[in-house]
Amino acid sequence: MKQHRTQAIGLLFGMALLTGQAHAEPINVVTSIKPLELLVRAVATEDTNVTTLVPSGSSPHTYHMRPSERRAMEEADLIFWVGPELETFLTRILGGHDFEHRTHALAPPNPDEAAPQDDHDEAHLHHDEPEKHAEHGQHKEKGGHGGHNHGDGEDPHVWLDPAIALQMAETIHDRLVEQPEADKSQLTRNLDAFRQSLNTREAAIREQLMAAEGISLFTYHDAFGRFAEHYGLSIAGVLTPNPDRSPGARHVAEVQTQLKGSNQPCLLSEPQFDREWWRAISEGVEVKRSTWDPLASEITADAEGYLNFQQQLADAVVACLPE
Repeated sequence: MKQHRTQAIGLLFGMALLTGQAHAEPINVVTSIKPLELLVRAVATEDTNVTTLVPSGSSPHTYHMRPSERRAMEEADLIFWVGPELETFLTRILGGHDFEHRTHALAPPNPDEAAPQDDHDEAHLHHDEPEKHAEHGQHKEKGGHGGHNHGDGEDPHVWLDPAIALQMAETIHDRLVEQPEADKSQLTRNLDAFRQSLNTREAAIREQLMAAEGISLFTYHDAFGRFAEHYGLSIAGVLTPNPDRSPGARHVAEVQTQLKGSNQPCLLSEPQFDREWWRAISEGVEVKRSTWDPLASEITADAEGYLNFQQQLADAVVACLPE
């Protein structure tokens, strides 16, 4: 009788454990923009809930948050954003005490810290070494638009560089494994798989874009630089250094002059901004046109999403090649 009672207690205890696991609460994550959601999806387990604040077609430079999105932030276990240089609409909210322990800015503090650290050398894309960053700095000095001029700081569109994106994914992984309900082994497997797939895709894209090295790319605002520098592309001109303001007449005239003197110029427009500027500025100039989306609006948010996003950016450049 005692043996049967012991077995029954053990059975009930095992069922309780199974029930607890079956009803474990999923981790709730809020991301500011779609590209960060893609990185979360690449690392997180399938049961993770992800809410993205800035919807398709909107810009993080000018977005106004809705009450429902504020509620999602209040219910979130983790909040990921790029940082105050980009999502200015979140600066005041995330600066308060309500979210400080759940909020993580993913942008590197400065360009030098974007390089891999000694204990992560094998984890990052092979070409993103400190020496390469020095070359990139020289390339930026020589560039047609004099480097990044996004407002008064560095270009905040860091997720376009796959090497920095991998660092961001590693940070996301590190924060997810700290959660009580986290499946730590699965999260690590997901990160390892993403790292390998990203290296493979990056190498293929680098080979694909070799044909575009002589193309002169023009962008609406200073957002494509991270991707261009990573793959050795040339940005010949930028219509507006700050997307919050319309370009001045003098700057427009300078860009028109650059267009006329460029080799195989191509205008890269963005769905978040008015394309009429390009139609007016390129009148009388033979140019190619292509569309790229730094916010990955049309990319499916799944584990392959960031890889497909990088490919979409590369395809936008390839569309600039002569037929």
